[in-house]
Amino acid sequence: MPSRLEGAAYSRTVFDNYSGSDGDKHKLNKGELKQLLNSELPGTYLLFQKDPMLLEKIMKVLDSNKDNEVDFNEYVVLVATLTVACNDFFQEQQKKKAN
Repeated sequence: MPSRLEGAAYSRTVFDNYSGSDGDKHKLNKGELKQLLNSELPGTYLLFQKDPMLLEKIMKVLDSNKDNEVDFNEYVVLVATLTVACNDFFQEQQKKKAN
């Protein structure tokens, strides 16, 4: 059984499972990113799909080199952002319980 830190490193495996199915095996194109989000974050991503431009907005934020694909380093920004958002949410929940 992997340690929690080893489990966190699993994000590379997740990336590799989706990258390259339709192009460069070291990058996610928009379709691959959408598939990753829908499959790996179904409760989170699908809740916000009322915005038809959401995928484009996420892609624009992540694609720092503007090559219309997300490489692993750009993908890590997504993982870190989600981790911080979860941390903020849980800290807020703890404050509400304390009051």
